[in-house]
Amino acid sequence: MNIVFFAIVLIAFFTSGWRQLFWLPAAGEVSPMEALTKAMVESAAGAVELALGLVGVMTLFLGLMKVAEAGGILTILARLIRPLMVRLFPEVPPEHPAMGAMILNLSANVLGLGNAATPFGIKAMQELDRLNSRPGTATNAMAMFLAINTSSVTLLPTGVIALRAAAGSANPAGILPTTLFATTCSTVAAILAARAFQRFFPIPDPGSKEKSEAGSTAASPEEESAPTELAKAYPLWVSGLALSLLMALIPLTVFFGKAIAPWIIPGLMVGFLVFGMVRRVRIYEVFVEGAKEGFQVAVKIIPYLVAILVAVAMVRASGAMEAMVGWLGPWTSRVGMPAEALPMALLRPLSGSGAFGVLASIINNPAIGPDSYTGYLVSTLQGCTETTFYVLAVYFGAVQVRRIRHTLAAALTGELAGVIGSVLACSYLFR
Repeated sequence: MNIVFFAIVLIAFFTSGWRQLFWLPAAGEVSPMEALTKAMVESAAGAVELALGLVGVMTLFLGLMKVAEAGGILTILARLIRPLMVRLFPEVPPEHPAMGAMILNLSANVLGLGNAATPFGIKAMQELDRLNSRPGTATNAMAMFLAINTSSVTLLPTGVIALRAAAGSANPAGILPTTLFATTCSTVAAILAARAFQRFFPIPDPGSKEKSEAGSTAASPEEESAPTELAKAYPLWVSGLALSLLMALIPLTVFFGKAIAPWIIPGLMVGFLVFGMVRRVRIYEVFVEGAKEGFQVAVKIIPYLVAILVAVAMVRASGAMEAMVGWLGPWTSRVGMPAEALPMALLRPLSGSGAFGVLASIINNPAIGPDSYTGYLVSTLQGCTETTFYVLAVYFGAVQVRRIRHTLAAALTGELAGVIGSVLACSYLFR
């Protein structure tokens, strides 16, 4: 992240500096360097506002997460999807709380619940960090989890559907099949990339006998309890049935997603609390305990948000993004990516709010509209992947990881596959 952060800032600075040298003053216009300065200040303030806005969400969902964890739901989920998860995350003990937390995060992403997914994801990263023998360095499991997270399959992109409906689309949910195809492409590519790249980014040797012994001591209880935990696992047919039921939800979500969406978050809260009561958890005290953790985590990630959002704002304000679009547009239009949609593809990994703004401006443009090929394409691009740099800054910031190893490369590979999948799906259905 050090190199990426420095490169983004440097590109923005030199682009603005070059424009400043040839800038001719005009009434009512600010100079390129003044615009860059304004963007830096405003984005820094906006990052803090965003983090403060996350405090309530983090407090709520990490409180619910604590209730679910105390009731044992994470263990239940981990046992149900054990066959898949142990193959994706062989370094994580099958019954570790990280497994259940990752499943909840990925499930929330599948349903398009961005607000709920983030607290679950941070909880998963905290649990994964407990297994980390090199604090400050991303493990293979962390890299795989974030690669999947940034490219996670989305069945119900509710925000995009609502925006298309507001723009007057005749078929707001028409992006469901294209989004599902594109996110499947991005997720498969991200998983393969994470597996392939990890061999080129080995975890540094702890370098001390004490750390090695500590790591082996921490792992030995898991190894000793492995037979017991394995005995507790659900039979393979139960796991198969659970996965089959999950797959059966796909057509249900596609056809009834708009009606289901308003019930999801309230139902999630009631469901967790009812589960806690059934399991005789003191839900109020446990909720408050988890909520305290959520508040602390939300405050901890503020510096990371400021850094990445300021860098992104500098790129946009400097004109570097426009210059890149102008250079690449004529080439990408030949392969199904119109110049109007290119800013969306370039901005999506950097800024979720920026990409959402670009989407809104494109589908509300009378010359394009939500139901044109470009309108479907940008809608699919918005719904098929996550904001990579934001996710990395928040999740790694929550556990103080600075050496991200191959995580960014794997995530961006998934992003590229999502773009290609979006173009292929939209070209086949709408062009």
